[in-house]
Amino acid sequence: MSSPRRRRRNKLGPDPTVRREILAAASTILREQGVRGLNIAAVLERAALGTRAFYRHFDSKDQLVAALLLEMARAEERRLRRRMACATTEIDAVAAWIDGRLDLAFDDKIKSDLRRVSLEAQSQMFASPNLVMPADAQLLKPLSEALQRGLQHGVFHHIDPATDAQAIHAVVWAGIERQWTTGDCDRENVRQRTLRFCLGGLGVTAEAIARVSL
Repeated sequence: MSSPRRRRRNKLGPDPTVRREILAAASTILREQGVRGLNIAAVLERAALGTRAFYRHFDSKDQLVAALLLEMARAEERRLRRRMACATTEIDAVAAWIDGRLDLAFDDKIKSDLRRVSLEAQSQMFASPNLVMPADAQLLKPLSEALQRGLQHGVFHHIDPATDAQAIHAVVWAGIERQWTTGDCDRENVRQRTLRFCLGGLGVTAEAIARVSL
């Protein structure tokens, strides 16, 4: 007689609700302690979940961090798109994206919430670039789209939308970091310098830059 077969347990699939609970717990820890304080045990304790629940949704801590940064980048992308929604030209759209990112340093309503996450993302860009690249691309997506439209309409000249979006982001980020470091920058001065440099690099005329700088 053959021995009785053991009944296999049905492996549970991912649950969107549980995934959101894990990401919410991880988000809180990231804001409070940074990436170094983010570990699987701490996330599970805060979410009141077990190890099996975690590994049904993520293969590792790195995958969790990448998903978390992407989730936050998508929220920031939506905010930037709302900022850009009223733009009537591609030049206005680029300026609105820049204004939206400068909010991180100069708008008291949001900078406390996003500053820690943004700094963590930038630090991970050097330590583990593969974790940050999808989130970074998400932030740059509305800017790249505006640059692509401007190129097609002849507003911007001799540009590469993807590359130039990264360059604009670097310039804006330098202004954000300076304000976070010194706390004595004037937003309007930072904005005008950034617009002159970035829009000038896109081939926008001085007259058009002056108009959007008002």
